[in-house]
Amino acid sequence: MPFALHERLEADTLFIKDLTHSRVLLMNDSQYPWLILVPRYSNLRDLHDLSKVQLAEVMEEVRLVSDILVEEFKAFKINVAALGNMVPQLHIHVIARYEDDPAWPGPVWGVHPAKAYDSNKAKALKVILETAIERGSIKPE
Repeated sequence: MPFALHERLEADTLFIKDLTHSRVLLMNDSQYPWLILVPRYSNLRDLHDLSKVQLAEVMEEVRLVSDILVEEFKAFKINVAALGNMVPQLHIHVIARYEDDPAWPGPVWGVHPAKAYDSNKAKALKVILETAIERGSIKPE
């Protein structure tokens, strides 16, 4: 079965780019620079469903986008999580955090309703993120 994105991820995010192993999405919540990586393999629910090689490759992509969030958005801390309680498809949240963000120091989930990006800001962020990924050590497809 080919890779297909879960409808909830499709509805809540903006497409940024496909990497070799993961789709990079921007969570449509302007309160946090928040990326989601979805491994582009079928029928994955949890990290342990990846082979050892796939896990290493996906985690290298997590490292890349974490570095981008620190470099481009001056993140104080990066939160990485693969919860999947609401969306069963394996996806990995990579969230830039700041000591003055709306949820600090707690988790971002359920603290405040999402505030969608306006279209101009979303387009600008897509360019910033695509450019940063192109400069990274992982070759996008």
